[in-house]
Amino acid sequence: MKIKLLGTGTSQGVPIIGCHCPVCISSDSKNQRLRSSAYIIVENKHFIIDAGPDFRQQMLRENITQIDAILLTHSHKDHIGGLDDIRAYNYLQGKPMDIYGSQETIDAVKKDFHYAFCEKKYPGVPQMNLHIIDNTPFFVENIKITPIEVSHFKMKVFGFRIKNFAYITDASFISEPEKEKIKNLNTLILNALRINKHRSHFNLSEALQIAQESKAKHAFFTHISHFMGKHEETNAQLPNHIQLGFDGQEIWIND
Repeated sequence: MKIKLLGTGTSQGVPIIGCHCPVCISSDSKNQRLRSSAYIIVENKHFIIDAGPDFRQQMLRENITQIDAILLTHSHKDHIGGLDDIRAYNYLQGKPMDIYGSQETIDAVKKDFHYAFCEKKYPGVPQMNLHIIDNTPFFVENIKITPIEVSHFKMKVFGFRIKNFAYITDASFISEPEKEKIKNLNTLILNALRINKHRSHFNLSEALQIAQESKAKHAFFTHISHFMGKHEETNAQLPNHIQLGFDGQEIWIND
């Protein structure tokens, strides 16, 4: 299995418009973060987790020409705002894009991209096959995907487990039953917004605790804000098997 971190930034990305803090003006590419998203290749199937406003830029940067399905964690704009650009894949692959999300997320997609679902569609609108999921495992062809229900303040968000890999973003709480779903992992990707506590995201110490409890062999943090500090300086303070992720990072996992 191959994982590519397409974006590891928070909802505003890093740098933030108008900010001149040391992180935002850094020339180190690892301090430059697009909105959070991941690309997964498993058994020759290609998945994207979340398609935010930077989706087009991420696809061009990584030269991604195949997507078999998009898995949506939740309905916030930094996670669904780029879905109009699946039009290129409709053309390349000759079919609608399969998109999976909760009822609330799918309802938001229908509202935000209403022109793609009206009775008389304008030529060239994005074509989507929408699939509503709940907190039970589902299959995309032969690939089993297990949702992981977490809380983003008061909002329900889905993380996803595929084999011995799991991806969780925008979480501030994970119940004990859901924590069981992230046991025996090779690799966990988890959100860690900043050093100080935040009401709707794990901060660094909370993310560290979750990663250590999971006993994952490797953990990488995502959805990182400029308040986390510089990439290399923060990483130097973390355990070797738990690190901040960065945009474009490749992670290879043995099944």
